[in-house]
Amino acid sequence: MTPRDFARQLTGVFGFPVTPFRQDLSLDLAALERNVDEMAAHPFCAMVATGGTGELYSLTAQETEDVVRTAVQAANGRMPIVAGTGFNASLGVDIARRAEKAGAQCLLVLPPYYSNAPEEGLFAYYEAIGKATDLPLMIYSRDWANFSPDQVSRLADRVPTLAAWKDGQGNGMRYGRIMQKVGDRLAWLGGLGDDCVPVYFAVGVQAYTSSISNISPKVSLALAKAGMVRDFTEITSLMNRFVNPLYALRERVKGYEVAVMKTAMEMMGKPAGPVRPPLENTRPQDMKDLERIVATYQAYESE
Repeated sequence: MTPRDFARQLTGVFGFPVTPFRQDLSLDLAALERNVDEMAAHPFCAMVATGGTGELYSLTAQETEDVVRTAVQAANGRMPIVAGTGFNASLGVDIARRAEKAGAQCLLVLPPYYSNAPEEGLFAYYEAIGKATDLPLMIYSRDWANFSPDQVSRLADRVPTLAAWKDGQGNGMRYGRIMQKVGDRLAWLGGLGDDCVPVYFAVGVQAYTSSISNISPKVSLALAKAGMVRDFTEITSLMNRFVNPLYALRERVKGYEVAVMKTAMEMMGKPAGPVRPPLENTRPQDMKDLERIVATYQAYESE
C-alpha cells in the first residue's frame, strides 16, 4: 500500500489521546495504556500519539518513543497509530525514526520551532522528515505555518511520502481552494478542533481529529457521522449541546485546551494528570463550570 492509499482509507474521526503525567510531571505510561485501550474499543479510523493534545513539545525524544510504543501496544492492531514529530529537522528526523521503530504507521509533522522560516528552509524541513522513514506523512498546518494552494501543491511534488494534510487554520474558504488545487493527491483532514466540524465537513474533509474523543467517543463519532453525510441540522444540535460550551471554557486562558481536557478526564475517572509548563492547569474558579459541562457528557455517554 502506498502512503497515499493508506491515507485515503482514514475516514471519520481520529482519536487524540492526551499524554498522562504524574503529579511530579513524570510520564505515566500505565495511565496512557489504559486510556488508549479504552479509546481503541471505539471505531476511530486511527489514533494520534504525541500530537498537540499529547503535549509533543513538552516531551523528550525518548519519551515520545515510549509514548508511541505504549499506544501501539495498547491499540493492539485495532487501528493505526499516528506519531507526532517536529521541533527542527534533526530532532524531527530522530523522532520519526524512533516512532517507526516503536510501531507507528504514520507521521504527523508539526511546524518547526522557527516561525520566520523562508519557504525553501520550511520545505527542506518537511523533506528531511519525509525521507527519514517510509511512513506516510501528514503535515499539520497550524499557527504561523499557513500555506497557499500553490505551496501545498509544490510540497506534494517534493515529498513523495506526503499523504495527508491536516488543517489547523480553520479558514474554510482558503482550505477549499487548497483542496481544489491539489485534488485527490492528498487526503484532507480537519484538525483545528471539534468546534470547526461544520466548516470542515462543509468543504469536504474525509475525517477530523478530536480532542473530545478523550472524554466522549460517542460525541466525536456522532459529529463525524453527521459530517460525512452533511447533516448540518444534527451537527448544529451536537455543537450547541456539547461542543460550544466546552470550547467557550477552553478559550478563557491561552493554551487552556489541553489542561481543560485533562481535568475533564479526571472528573470522569480517566487518568490524565497535570500539564507540563508552559501550559497552565485548570484554575479553581473554572472547576464548577467544567463540572456542569462534564455532567452533560456523562449523561449522553450513558444514554
